[in-house]
Amino acid sequence: MASKKNYWKSFEELTDNTLNDKLTTNEFAEEIPVDNFLGNDNAMENSQTSRRDFLKILGFSTAAVTLAACEAPIVKSVPYVVKPENIMPGVPTYYASTVFDGYDYANVLVRTREGRPIRIDANKGATYFGSTNARVQASVLSLYDSDKIKAPLTNDGDKFKATTWKDIDAKVTKALAAVGGKKVVILTPSLPSPTTKKLIADFATKYPTTQHVVYDAVSYSNALDAAQEVYGKRELPFYDLKNSELVVSFNADFLADYNGGGMEGDYGVARKPGVN
Repeated sequence: MASKKNYWKSFEELTDNTLNDKLTTNEFAEEIPVDNFLGNDNAMENSQTSRRDFLKILGFSTAAVTLAACEAPIVKSVPYVVKPENIMPGVPTYYASTVFDGYDYANVLVRTREGRPIRIDANKGATYFGSTNARVQASVLSLYDSDKIKAPLTNDGDKFKATTWKDIDAKVTKALAAVGGKKVVILTPSLPSPTTKKLIADFATKYPTTQHVVYDAVSYSNALDAAQEVYGKRELPFYDLKNSELVVSFNADFLADYNGGGMEGDYGVARKPGVN
């Protein structure tokens, strides 16, 4: 049974139900008189067709011929000779991972297809930081940023030039071998990864003059100092708000990236009636 409901695309069409018919009738209000000069060499001189109309027709015909002559590039799919055991074409594979970019920290599930990450979701099974915000979910786009640097750079006078990791490793190894008793400085942002910290500690064991300097564009030193004084540990606190009845915030956006974020999920649970 056909529906008798009427749908409008705009308030103007609702006000005047004949507007659509008027627009359809006058869609091409200015008709180009192509018949005046097609098929007759002298007709163009005697016609009333303007130079602009002639250029319109000429441009359209040129574009049409160009498009008709174009062929789409051939893309060949090469199957696996020996298919990896954990990859099934067309079936996504998920990996549990973490994200830390100086503002956000989250336990995530990375969705991949044939080894290419295509989506980041929250890891609901994580005890803490099991939620993601828009920045975390969009971070996968940086992998496919065509403008990002594709190779390491070295300073060549006033300009930077691309090089290879092999050349960088050789240059750094040579410089470290000749360091003697001079100080070696490793400059990093805050690192939550125990593995990275262990690597830096091993490096410092081999080169005793190494100094690890931590610098963040957005400093958390004041918050760390306050945590040291209140809790006895110089660590950023994470608050479990699931059972909270009242939260008072003084210039702390705990639903965004305060102390790395991740508290908005627990706050949402506390806001549900009948949960507590």
